[in-house]
Amino acid sequence: MTYEEFADLVARLWEEIPEEFKRELQGVHVLPQLKKDPGGLPGVVRMGEYTDPGPPSVFAGGVHLGRHIALYYGSFAEIARNRPNFDWEAQAWETLLHELRHHVESLAWRDDLVQEDIRHLQELKRRL
Repeated sequence: MTYEEFADLVARLWEEIPEEFKRELQGVHVLPQLKKDPGGLPGVVRMGEYTDPGPPSVFAGGVHLGRHIALYYGSFAEIARNRPNFDWEAQAWETLLHELRHHVESLAWRDDLVQEDIRHLQELKRRL
């Protein structure tokens, strides 16, 4: 799948999500790059990411950055390269909904999924 096809797929999936879940979200971005695991785990890539401005700061740092979801085409392509039956649409849905859950939890001042992600990464580290 090309970058353009992937961006079109994500746009189509995004349209299927009810507006109430998109509240205060400034954008969903499909970025071309591969995003390696920031912790340096070999062979692990980040398929998506949610960013928010974080807690208020006396310096107003980050307040105007907004809330965004990014999906990394290069990471999807890297995984698909080694899996002939890779289901781009199913994986895009899973990643998009995962990042959207981060957004909804952030609005509710919850971090349940963040904690799940941390546990998952710790488990990966033990196995590698």
